This record gives sequence, structure tokens and C-alpha cells, in this order.
Amino acid sequence: MIPYLARLLDITMNNNAIPGDWKKAIVVSIYKGRDRSVVGNYRPVGLTLVVWKQMEHVISGYLRHVWEMSGWLYEGQHGFRPGYTCESQVVTVCQDIAD
Repeated sequence: MIPYLARLLDITMNNNAIPGDWKKAIVVSIYKGRDRSVVGNYRPVGLTLVVWKQMEHVISGYLRHVWEMSGWLYEGQHGFRPGYTCESQVVTVCQDIAD
């Protein structure tokens, strides 16, 4: 499937246009808990096309790989990186403060 997605991405980039359907999402409310009559107890979730989600995955994986190999990311950057979490960020900051 990846070769087809790569070809589709190539065509999209060469034409400098993203298909209109890829820009649309159906937004649904997901109940988080507590009182159902309170709007704040719902979380909006955008449902997009499976092809677009796969494309996002391919692009983000490629960019992450390039950034890691190029050393573009600061070693203290923990967000949106495999193997790093908010907790690892807090531990790192606490260790820096203690030193």
C-alpha cells in the first residue's frame, strides 16, 4: 500500500493541490464523563479519510526520520517522538534542576 500512497503523494505535490475530500472531516462529539448536559464534558473528534490518515502517517514518519538523522531536534524535545513521553520530559527537567 505504501508505494501507492507515495505515488499519490507525488502526484498531489507535483500538482500543488490536495484533493478536496482530504480537507474535510466529520466532527463528532465523544462523551468524556460526568453530566451529559454540560458541553465541556464532550471532546470533538475529527473523522477523516483512511487514505489521508495513512498519508499523514507516511509523511510524519519520513519527517521524523529525517529530523532524527539530521540532528535537527534538540535532545530535550520529548513531544511527538517515539520513546519519549510527558513523564520523561518531567523527569529530565527535575534531574536538571537537582544537578
